[in-house]
Amino acid sequence: MRTTVRGIELEYEVFGTGRPLLLIMGLGMQMVAWDEEFIDLLVAAGHQVVRFDNRDIGLSTHLDGPADLMAAMAGDPSAVRYTLEDMAVDTAGLMDTLGWESAHVAGVSMGGMIAQTLAIAAPERVRSLTSIMSTPGLALAPATEAAMGALMSAPARNREEAIERAFEVFRVIGSPGYPSEPDRIARVAGLSYDRCYDPAGSARQLIAIVAAPDRTERLRELSVPTLVMHGDDDPLITPPGGVATADAVPGAKLLTFPGMGHDLPRPLWPEFVAAITELTGRAG
Repeated sequence: MRTTVRGIELEYEVFGTGRPLLLIMGLGMQMVAWDEEFIDLLVAAGHQVVRFDNRDIGLSTHLDGPADLMAAMAGDPSAVRYTLEDMAVDTAGLMDTLGWESAHVAGVSMGGMIAQTLAIAAPERVRSLTSIMSTPGLALAPATEAAMGALMSAPARNREEAIERAFEVFRVIGSPGYPSEPDRIARVAGLSYDRCYDPAGSARQLIAIVAAPDRTERLRELSVPTLVMHGDDDPLITPPGGVATADAVPGAKLLTFPGMGHDLPRPLWPEFVAAITELTGRAG
């Protein structure tokens, strides 16, 4: 399905019935990275789940213009094609299409940043906030050198290279305490390549992250029921990012998972679903 928000087309899918739960994916990742088996668990727990492609990824609108990360890091505003605030507006517009005055919102990594931004800008739209492996600001959770190297590696030139690059990235940022799932990594990477492969779009998303101000003080103003989940072996958004998020939002609950990196290990899905379901049930 597709909707248009201020000229941006967003591709989305709806699963089940129940409490409205909107899932926001991270940097360079398409909505298919939200595994349907994980979504099925959320649906079985009483949620209507929506996943979607952020702008500049997948089947949603891709922007144009340069993606000059170095200029953005140097503070050049002309290098910023759009902001996390724009992406939060996209998310709210999708909720309008769905007829949701408010919803439970969960995001991973960049998706957590977008969810935080939405809760700050329009707290009346957010019934509960789940921030997963995210941070209020990049400086609070600096990536390891190896993780940054994996993130900034050269774009793939074909489908085979896209799958191989996914293996290499998750070898570095994945969860050392849990078995790797090469079949799942290959399936998601191949499907994502087939849907739309656009490295420049991912780079523009990264620039939006880099250009975003620290959200800590604004998060202190929230009264939204909040859950923060983070892996204690996350090398990309290191554990202080989760601690900083939980410390900033009044009453937030922090769950830290030993052995978890910057992914969502299948053995932890029941715990993730139970924690999210407890939050959404409590938030109403």
